[in-house]
Amino acid sequence: MEDIDAIALLQDPVRRRLYEFVVAQGREVGRNEAAEAAGVARTLAAFHLDKLVGAGLLEVGSRRLTGRSGPGAGRPAKVYRRSAVERGVSVPARDYGTAAGLLAEAAESAGLDVKLRDVARRRGRALRGEGGSCGGLDDLAGLLAGRGYEPVRDGDVLRMRNCPFHAVAERFPPLVCGMNLALLEGLVEGSAVRVRMDPRPGWCCVAAAPSKNNED
Repeated sequence: MEDIDAIALLQDPVRRRLYEFVVAQGREVGRNEAAEAAGVARTLAAFHLDKLVGAGLLEVGSRRLTGRSGPGAGRPAKVYRRSAVERGVSVPARDYGTAAGLLAEAAESAGLDVKLRDVARRRGRALRGEGGSCGGLDDLAGLLAGRGYEPVRDGDVLRMRNCPFHAVAERFPPLVCGMNLALLEGLVEGSAVRVRMDPRPGWCCVAAAPSKNNED
């Protein structure tokens, strides 16, 4: 019931605005900044932010927001960021995570990396047909947003704040990241976009950019 209780907290509109703002920044956020973004007083924002921390939806830390240190730098302030804990709700409870981990372990043990990538690439092609064409980065961002990747433009590069396979990827990174790349390769096949491995801490291991032929 913990996941249900945690997600139920987001029914409050102020709490939901605060949560969505913190998650969207991809960095630590202070109380003043969050309060301003949500259009509420700092004390109310602090109350709701700490409720989200207590439910495991956000994590809290402290640092000096001035960027200075030493005498006169001010006291450290509370800052908030997305929690690394995954939440999912199913009634009655179902344990898809364990099944995914077992399947990944079996595939890795049997050396099925190539077969898995082939299947993932075919699935990517199928998803492209279901979700519409992928003409460029904006089209791809729309398709990926609908699948939980949380795409963000970084100049001419599209990066994803969230990996939908994060829990399994942490245990079997070569297998799952290779699968993820192949899935997105199938999704962008024949378009003006290319995808590549570009792992960064806290981000999806794959990034997308305009194809070289499209840049000329």
